[in-house]
Order: sequence, then structure tokens, then C-alpha cells
Amino acid sequence: CLQDITKHSMHTLVFRSLKRTHDMFISDQAAPVPNNEAASKLSHSVKAVSEYGPVLHMAKDKKKTAKISAASTNGTHSKKKFTLLFNLQAKPMIIALLLINQIKFFFNPCESKLHPNPFRKKKHLASNVNVNPSDIQRLHETNKALLAVNSRPIAPRKAQIMPKPRWHAPWKLYRVISGHLGWVRCVAFEPGNEWFVTGSNDRTIKIWDLASGKLKLSLTGHISSVRGLAVSDRNPYLFSCGEDKMVKCWDLEQNKVVRHYHGHLSACYALDLHPTIDVLVTCGRDSSARVWDMRTKANIMTLSGHTNTVADVKCQAALPEVITASHDCTVRLWDLAAGKTRSCLTNHKKSIRSIAMHPTQYTFASGAPDNIKQWKFPDGDFIQNMSGHNAIVNCLALSSDGVLVSGADNGTVHLWDWRTGYNFQRTKAPVQPGSLDSESGVFAMCFDKSESRLVTCEADKTIKIYKEDDEASEESHPVNWKPEIVRKKRF
Repeated sequence: CLQDITKHSMHTLVFRSLKRTHDMFISDQAAPVPNNEAASKLSHSVKAVSEYGPVLHMAKDKKKTAKISAASTNGTHSKKKFTLLFNLQAKPMIIALLLINQIKFFFNPCESKLHPNPFRKKKHLASNVNVNPSDIQRLHETNKALLAVNSRPIAPRKAQIMPKPRWHAPWKLYRVISGHLGWVRCVAFEPGNEWFVTGSNDRTIKIWDLASGKLKLSLTGHISSVRGLAVSDRNPYLFSCGEDKMVKCWDLEQNKVVRHYHGHLSACYALDLHPTIDVLVTCGRDSSARVWDMRTKANIMTLSGHTNTVADVKCQAALPEVITASHDCTVRLWDLAAGKTRSCLTNHKKSIRSIAMHPTQYTFASGAPDNIKQWKFPDGDFIQNMSGHNAIVNCLALSSDGVLVSGADNGTVHLWDWRTGYNFQRTKAPVQPGSLDSESGVFAMCFDKSESRLVTCEADKTIKIYKEDDEASEESHPVNWKPEIVRKKRF
């Protein structure tokens, strides 16, 4: 019996199903949907309130005006208009509407010019309408003001000119420190400004004396590249993270690891400490930023929302407490209390690898290959672009003196005036002897606590320290600046 069933192709079965469906609904295929009057009335009222709410009263007043004008039948058409205009019993809104909507009355259609004196019969009108001459005089002055505004010439708006940038002394290289056996990837300063710490691809963390540049201590424990470092201001702790997914807390009194923070699913690329509470925030290649309790090692919160690697994270005491930059071309501002994104900035077109916070102002910068952008807290309002560093910007550093420094993958370092976005210096340090010219990338940079030294971490396995040129002056190094039109582009 089963063998007698005809087997049809899928194509035939589908078209048979379509035909059955068509035959079922062919009777009311073109029939209109029945109109629900109650729903239509409700929809119209909601739309009127939502879109025309501020001016609904004007329509009602206009209807009242029409009723009043229909009721007044004495005199000619012009006398009706003026009678309504000077009727003190009419509401002020009616007078305003007539001044606006009936302004054509003051034009003579034959001569195409303003009526020489529309109030020349005001005494006669006053006697007819029973109004005070002072009120007529006041409306006469209002009419003069309207005519003066209409006849005023429109001045062309001048383009905004970029203000002259403040003079900054040029920075020069004065020390090169060697000691790491791989790319130097991160740097951090201790609160007393006596030493700084660097992490490298050779899996070690080295502590250097800032004054002499000599090595003080080497810490080993990571099994892959060290990508992030932070020194606590309130505790004798050093925090590090790396591509081995590990986040470690080092006790600097014992020089050993005292805590591990487990949770990242992939390489950890950056970390930062909250300035007022014992909280640590890390980010990495698992597209998330994780908030850790410094003491209990608990993963308090996972800030998820990015769709690609989170390259940098910064913390601050004010809202928003956490700022993250990602390779998905967005910057996110996070509210820790709510545990969610406060604002998502999508202006960049390329991967964002670094962000820098202004020490004193309520602003920050983000660096990407397309632009360096300035933003304003708390909602991330765009301020301006800093264009010209045509390379992959790996790192940013910002001082309270208004100097922004950007380091790129090709070894170039650009210095900018923060207020105007003017690029006042470009430099590229020579690579270490024995290295290739291609090994000239700048991976991290940081100002010391006094902001008189700038430390850069580079691909030629060296640490370079810059300082301001004390002999430079505004006469010897003038600002090569020309007034130009500001072009602030959002994209």
C-alpha cells in the first residue's frame, strides 16, 4: 500500500501549499481593514498632544478669533480687522495672533510696499471701539519694532578661528634604559615618584630608580607577556596583568604575589585602580571589563557590551567611574552603581587602543588611527579632533599643563596643545644599536608624578625618558601657527 503513494518533489509540494493558501484567502484578499473609530480618535488625540502640544492652545484661540470676526458685522473689512485688533476685551493671545497672522494687512497689494501709516485714523477707531489712545500708541510702537526687525540687513556669520595655542617648551630625549629582553609593553609610577615599574614580553616586571635609571628589582611569575601595571596609592601593592589571563597582586614589602584574580577567559590587556575605593578594573580580549574586590578577590561585576577586544580602561572618582576603549571602535562610559553603560561613543572609525584622562579638567582623550578625539564628561560630549598622527596610535599621556603626547606603532611621538589641538612637536627617537629600524614602535608612555619627565616603552626593548628643554624659549622655538578656520568633524 505504501508503495502506491506517489512521491512528489519538494518544489511541487511547496507550490501546492501556496495554491491552497491562496484559494483559502482569495475571497477577502482586497478587502480593506475595518476602521475602528474609537482607536482612530485615540490615535489622533495622542498624536496631537505629542507633536503639537505646545501650540494646541493657539488653534483654539484662532477658532475663537474667527467666531468674534464673524459676529462683528459693522463697517468695512479693514474696520473689522482694526476693531478686533484694538478690542481690549479680546485676549492678549488673540492680539498676538492677529499681529502675526494678519501681517499681510499692512501691505498694499497694489503698490507692493508697506502702508505709510496704518494708524492714521486711530482717533476715529478709538471712538468706535472704545479703547484708550495709550493702548493704540503702544500697538503702534510694536508695529514699528516689527517693521524695523524685518528691514534689518542680515550680517554674514564669520567662521570660527582657532585661537592661538599656548607656547610649550619642546621635549628632548635625555636617557635610554636597557634591560628587558623583549618589547616593553607597560609602565607605572609609584606615588612617591622615586621609582617606576615596567612590564615586558620577556614575562618579567622590573622596578627602576627614576633619578639614576638603575635597576632595583625584577619580579617573575607571569608565564606570558605583561600588558598592564598599576601601583596603589593607599596600599603597598603592585597589580599586574598579562596575556596569560592572570591578574596578580604583589606585596612590595615581601616582593611576592599575595593574591590572584581568576575570571578572564582570554588575554588581559590593561588594568586600573579606583582612586577612592578598593576596587580593581581589568579588561582584555574577552570583550569585557571586570571589576574585582581588591581584598576578597571576588569578581564583583562584569561590564559587558563591547563586541571586540577591550584595549584600555581608566577609572575616576566622579561619574562615570569607568571608561573603556575597544577595538570595536567605541568608547563606553560606565556607571558602577547601576552596573551598566552610561554612554557609548561611536565617533571613531578605527580600533581605539588608548585613552587618557586630564588630571584637573573633566575631560579625556581617545586615540585611534583615524583621529585623536577630545571628549567632555559626564556624557561624552565631543569637543574636537586632533588630526595629523597618521599611524596606529598605541598610547596617550596627558599632563595638567595641557600637553598631550601620543605614541604610535612606527615609533613617532607627537606632542599637542590640549586647548587648541595644535601639534607643536614631532619626534622619533633612534632605535637601540643592533635593532632593526622596524623595531621602533611605542607601546606605552606615562608622565611621572611631577610631570617633568615622560617615560616611553618601545619595541627596541628600551625605556626612553624625555624632559623639557630648559634652554628653549618662545623666541628660539616660536609657535609656527597660522589662523585657520576650525573644522570640528564628528566623524
